[in-house]
Amino acid sequence: MILEHIMKRNVITLTDSCTIKDAMQLLELHQIRHIPIIDAQKNLVGIVSDSDIRDASPSIFHFTEHLEDFLKPISTIMKKNVITAHPLDFVGEVSTLFYEHHIGCLPILDDGDLVGIVTETDMLHTLVELMGAHQPSSHIEVKVENITGKLSDIAAIFKQLNVSITSVLVYPYQDPAFKILVFRVQTIDPRRIVKVIEDNGYDVLWPSEPGL
Repeated sequence: MILEHIMKRNVITLTDSCTIKDAMQLLELHQIRHIPIIDAQKNLVGIVSDSDIRDASPSIFHFTEHLEDFLKPISTIMKKNVITAHPLDFVGEVSTLFYEHHIGCLPILDDGDLVGIVTETDMLHTLVELMGAHQPSSHIEVKVENITGKLSDIAAIFKQLNVSITSVLVYPYQDPAFKILVFRVQTIDPRRIVKVIEDNGYDVLWPSEPGL
């Protein structure tokens, strides 16, 4: 899946000459957490978040002091080194940007133009859907040798049992000679599947006895 399929296209922005007060009002009005900042030529020059606003606001014990600070340009508190993405970037690859840089949103640029925005909430919802975790299903973890063909071998077992696979993830194991295959399958009771997998000589880590 690419960002173009999940990004919000109606991006709410401010110019760098607007005030901190303008940003506060816009965040409250639209119930959003991030505002891309553009210049007079509509080039992206920064981004401001609700946490930036909180950092610039006085303590609740001194809330009536220094109110003139809210009339300062938003450019005085905005983040200027903005990490961006392209509409054709893949969701899975872009998720690493959120993870590595601890950011809350990504403005989406196409040929330098701001065409959308993706937030961490958008990414979370999308990843949940990609994993099928929002649907009635079962989670099965199988430890296999870290060699070519094991994923297709296990998938063949599901095919024989006429069980649909919603998603597959591959995790490293503490011993690099093995890996963990994580299947989400469209069944509520996985006990029959687990037994067949184990009968084929594989180690099912989850669900495991007792209770499966």
